Amino acid sequence: MIEPVSEDAVLITLADAIDDSLPALLCRLAQSIRDKEFPWLIDLVPSYTTMLVFYDPLSVDHRTVIARLRTIIDAEMSAPGHQQPIAGDLVELPVYYSDESGPDLAALAAETGLDAAEVIRRHTTREYRVHALGFAPGFAFMGEVDPTIALPRKQTPRKRVPAGSVGIANRQTAVYPQASPGGWQIIGRCPTPLFDLQTLSLLKVGDRVRFRAINREDFLAAGGQLTETAAS
Repeated sequence: MIEPVSEDAVLITLADAIDDSLPALLCRLAQSIRDKEFPWLIDLVPSYTTMLVFYDPLSVDHRTVIARLRTIIDAEMSAPGHQQPIAGDLVELPVYYSDESGPDLAALAAETGLDAAEVIRRHTTREYRVHALGFAPGFAFMGEVDPTIALPRKQTPRKRVPAGSVGIANRQTAVYPQASPGGWQIIGRCPTPLFDLQTLSLLKVGDRVRFRAINREDFLAAGGQLTETAAS
């Protein structure tokens, strides 16, 4: 489905639910659109199941944009193997899980009826797919978390979440690349930089991520910082 959502954007919706085949399809679709070098194309913003297409409304109308996009989508959807998941790079991220680095770890464990060690085990034994980038540079939305440890965002977001904080929000998990406000349930902290101005984002859509538990000493040795705490 393609529908206009503003005077300069249309939304492509490919599915109603998250699926591991969608990142690959969205990547191929974005590349096919860019390859056409439409003079009116401004930007493409992929998400879990959708892609937002920005265009120049002074040079084209939404009906023409939709018609051009529909032709490309039909070609991609009929291509052999379009439902095959993208391999993606496998990235391992070390995490120091503790009350010190994860202010919501104990509360999440209590809410789910598990102990902290079991929450950590269930968070680290899954392989997550990067479905979207956004909110902040390098912020990767990953899924899906084990349903037994999935809690919604906090009702009142924190004013400041330290860089490297690892959070859960419903079936999603993510690492905050920079200090920022945020409402995710914070269970640990990762010392690995996820964004810089030279190499940009460490993670990209389609990548696979595994979290590995490390102790406090290894976290600090890897460059992790514990001087800043989450601000309520």
